[in-house]
Amino acid sequence: MRLAPSASLLGLLSALASCAAEPPTAFTQGRDGGTPAVDTGTFRGNDSGVIPIPIRDAGAAANCSEAAQLAYVLSDANDLYSFRPNLRQFTRIGRLSCPTTASPNSMAIDRNAVAWVNYVDADLGDAAGAVYRVNTTDATCTTDAPIRMPAGWYRLGMGFSTASADNTDETLFVTSTGTGLPGSSLGLGSIDPTRGILRIIGNFNGALRGQSAELTGTGDGRLFGFFTTSPVQVAQLDRATAAVLSSTPVPGIDTPAAWAFSFWGGDFYLYTAPSALFGRTTSVTRYRPSTGAIDTRYMSDIGFRIVGAGASTCAPIAPPP
Repeated sequence: MRLAPSASLLGLLSALASCAAEPPTAFTQGRDGGTPAVDTGTFRGNDSGVIPIPIRDAGAAANCSEAAQLAYVLSDANDLYSFRPNLRQFTRIGRLSCPTTASPNSMAIDRNAVAWVNYVDADLGDAAGAVYRVNTTDATCTTDAPIRMPAGWYRLGMGFSTASADNTDETLFVTSTGTGLPGSSLGLGSIDPTRGILRIIGNFNGALRGQSAELTGTGDGRLFGFFTTSPVQVAQLDRATAAVLSSTPVPGIDTPAAWAFSFWGGDFYLYTAPSALFGRTTSVTRYRPSTGAIDTRYMSDIGFRIVGAGASTCAPIAPPP
């Protein structure tokens, strides 16, 4: 997700500057030192030479492909990458081919490893927004018609969550960014993919009411938001009411101009970047709720700006062996 251009002049300049940036084609490999490992080839499954992820802890009757267990990220240059968080490794899949001139803003991944991508028409303000479906094997847009979003919901946070730990039926939850101004979010909703209809669930409560969030869900029926407050917070949300069940500050992260969020292997990954005018790209923070550990240097200044991220409900909910 990016700061809405209408939020501030600095946000507008940041968006214009970042759209012109192209991601580099290669990085120095480095699994343990916090340096991003990036492979520019297309993901090819088990013949790629990368250690596969065992299918585990993805709920009852998982029946998940390896591709559905990866995390994915989307750059502001419209490039799709797979991400293996345990290896600190990005693999560039390709540039999205959806028939739109709008800008990519957010992304969620379903159990079939299909990416649902929110695009926003952003000039001096958000004029329209839609959700396209994308094949994560080659970054091509599917033939499904885009889901057109109503006013106030043009710019989204997105994430899938299963019905429960024992039921793999999943729902695409979305959040509204509203006008992009502080406190303008309309809260939590869900999208019916068969009818292309938004169902509004309600606003967040307490101090997070009206705040913008990105979403990530899990294969055991939970839903979480990454709120760009100061400090930023990770909160568990009630799927039925949008109520904040719990909230944890994540200190050490500046309120970002571009951000994304995913859950993988029992950990949360927060992708954040300041305004492009500062010359820095995305850094990745790992928050481990089991111990409370926060690693703000998990990956630093990776070389491109991430605006969307997601891991499906097939992703492991415990660290792989």
